[in-house]
Amino acid sequence: MATGDEVWTPDRNLKVVSGVSFLQDTASELLYPVLPFLVTGLLGGSAAVLGVIEGLADGTAAASKAVSGRLADRRRRRPLVATGYAVSALGKVLLAAATAWPLVGAARFTDRVGKGLRGPPRDALIADGTSAADRGRAFGFHRAADTAGAVVGPLLGLGLYHLLDGDLRPMLWVAVVPAVLSVALVFAVRERPHVQPTAEARREPIRLPTRFWRLMGLIGLFSLVNFPDALLLLRAKDLGFGFTGVVLVYVLYNLSYAILSYPAGRLSDRLGRRRVFGTGLAVFSLAYLGFGLTASPGWLWLILPVYGAYAALTDGISRAWVSDVVPPDARGTALGIHAAVSGLGLLAAGLWAGLAWQGTGRGPFMLSGTIAAALAATVLLGGRSLDPAPSVTSLPG
Repeated sequence: MATGDEVWTPDRNLKVVSGVSFLQDTASELLYPVLPFLVTGLLGGSAAVLGVIEGLADGTAAASKAVSGRLADRRRRRPLVATGYAVSALGKVLLAAATAWPLVGAARFTDRVGKGLRGPPRDALIADGTSAADRGRAFGFHRAADTAGAVVGPLLGLGLYHLLDGDLRPMLWVAVVPAVLSVALVFAVRERPHVQPTAEARREPIRLPTRFWRLMGLIGLFSLVNFPDALLLLRAKDLGFGFTGVVLVYVLYNLSYAILSYPAGRLSDRLGRRRVFGTGLAVFSLAYLGFGLTASPGWLWLILPVYGAYAALTDGISRAWVSDVVPPDARGTALGIHAAVSGLGLLAAGLWAGLAWQGTGRGPFMLSGTIAAALAATVLLGGRSLDPAPSVTSLPG
């Protein structure tokens, strides 16, 4: 694997892991636009029921990520990844078979437990296989493949929705197919051997550097103003988009995210994680202020690609950044804490924004966009204490 300015190509393992993520995300994102119609329409639940189901699902995923991250530093990582994808596939089977909204809740809980189990050990596998000089590109490549599933899935779901005249049941079973295929592909992943701690060491707490906790403080603060995507789609609906329009602007966002993820990761390898992440926060601020200020649905065709650029500049970058600032034997734990902090912050942001939502929800977007601008300025102008220490970044992947 090349470093610096040399030609870089993803290795076999990264390609396989990325293929697994693409298949699972295709399944998940095929279902995403369907859930509101399934719960509130076919199964007779209310909007509040849907909110509780998704809130508990997100909270479950966040909590389980913290646990799986610690396990990933004490056990082999591939079995945890395989188990996580298998549990998520089971969740999609349960969803397809659900005949009442409480069963949908159980299915979503199962799916999110699987997501929590697989995320940190999978990200640790990616970090293990790369040097610090290439880590941004590696995570960018993976996020591009994962998000490509978020382009294919909704488009497939939209096509099936019209082809089947709105019959949701067959669509749910179609989503099971790529989910099961992703589980099968996990077994082609090869795990690099890493030092297994002794029984005594497993009982000792893993100590993470101060830079990591500073970074978690930043990410935690940002997560509190970063709303779930469902609220962005609700804003699109409030501005006059129908079902097809909402799905298409969501696809446009994911397409921008997928296309820009690898270039953003490569840029972070050259300029540093902090600069690229801080730029991402500035782009986020611009997009959210746009969501708040616009009164015309036409502007969303421009704002959503900008929002996709923010995701590309921050999502994979933050994972590479976390991997840079901690030693290799603590990566699973650190990535688990990162995912938990982000997930719980997202849950809290969704709750306060939902409570503050009045009419078209302009207020929450304006407030979050303003706070994000202040965070971006702080990171870009005074965040050098967050940069990785040379003794950490020089470690091999």
